[in-house]
Amino acid sequence: MNSSASGHTGSRSPVKARWPTALTAGGLLAWYAADSLRHRREGGSGYELPGTLDVRSDRFLRAVEALTGAAISCGSEAQLLINGDEIFPAFLETIKGAERTLNVQTYVYWTGDIAHDVAGAICERAKAGVTCRVLLDAVGAAPMDSGLIDRMTDAGVHVVRFRPPKPYAIKRIQHRTHRRLLVADGRIGMTGGVGIAQEWTGNAEDPEHWRDTHVRVEGPVVRGLQGAFAESWLEATGCVLAGDEDLPELEEVDDGGPMQVMRSRAGVGDTNAEALYYLAIASARRSLELTSAYFAPRPAFSKALQEAAQRGVDVRVLVPGENIDKQFVRLAGRASYDELLEAGVRIFEYGPTMLHAKSLCVDEAWSSVGSVNFDNRSFALNDEATLCVQSEAFAAKLHEAFERDLTVSDELTLDAWRSRGRLQRLGERAGQLARREI
Repeated sequence: MNSSASGHTGSRSPVKARWPTALTAGGLLAWYAADSLRHRREGGSGYELPGTLDVRSDRFLRAVEALTGAAISCGSEAQLLINGDEIFPAFLETIKGAERTLNVQTYVYWTGDIAHDVAGAICERAKAGVTCRVLLDAVGAAPMDSGLIDRMTDAGVHVVRFRPPKPYAIKRIQHRTHRRLLVADGRIGMTGGVGIAQEWTGNAEDPEHWRDTHVRVEGPVVRGLQGAFAESWLEATGCVLAGDEDLPELEEVDDGGPMQVMRSRAGVGDTNAEALYYLAIASARRSLELTSAYFAPRPAFSKALQEAAQRGVDVRVLVPGENIDKQFVRLAGRASYDELLEAGVRIFEYGPTMLHAKSLCVDEAWSSVGSVNFDNRSFALNDEATLCVQSEAFAAKLHEAFERDLTVSDELTLDAWRSRGRLQRLGERAGQLARREI
């Protein structure tokens, strides 16, 4: 019987021909839907805080502890550091003062004299018998001079790359460690936004020298920074850091106030970073000063800022201007400006150079300084860490720095913003589509 008589033409059935494509498409859709569990707030349903909290209160600290696991630590002292001229001398001094252990974790380790200075200081400590560990994000630190890694390794430094790309785990390439941590002897710690590269040197005097904020701490809260490093080191090496040389007894510092270290990792549901930032914003009563290098809020967090402004809080947001290293993030963030400005949120764009700082100051009494940007990458994709300080004195210093930054920034007005061109609006919409991944 020939094919025409039997009803078969020799070609595949249209249904059979389409099922592999349908199966593949269905699989991709299922993966995307499952992955979106971590981004349930993308729909804009938002969060809610029944009642009120005061960031000055013990209740607020207990709420942060309960939601994020960030232990309340009393008796610690924090030193605010602005820009490379203040940050790197303290950074190098902390390294050189290590006597037993030295742990360094960074997303950015690039090039420049400071990259060699830091490597040299670490090598000197290793040769002196100090156990030195350096954890580099495999993607963020990719531009690093391989000669510096060889130099440190030859000196006895344990250098490890965090989550190097693997063909069988391509999806995890988007999950980076964005933490910046330095811990000496488990007693002195530093964290913030600074990267180890030439761009972070100087005093933000021109586009080649970036603006950033860091903090140096002593006292019991250092254990939280050490814990953040130990968590990442365990994943990267399988080694548990539990000895006295890494986790010594820590005495309280005289007049030291309550602090917490929030560490956050990607996972299903809301992350610690999301919980902390929403709680702080929702608790604001008088003022909120947010500085973010990358500002691309999802609807839930845009709504939180709007609600704060609408209940009378003086909400001011400081973001990069034209001097930014990732223009697509700026475009995505600008898509939210209309609603924010309408609600009374004031937005300022920093002028002189790239603004890379990440800080939040609420009611001039509670502050956060760390690696957390106001975007989905920090909230839901990256490993992050930030130091939270309940102190009017510390908040006053952060407020002073914020006010200085505003003097060289341009404030956007609603009328001027609404008059922007059609091409710019199209760019914002395009950036908004990719907001979940940036």
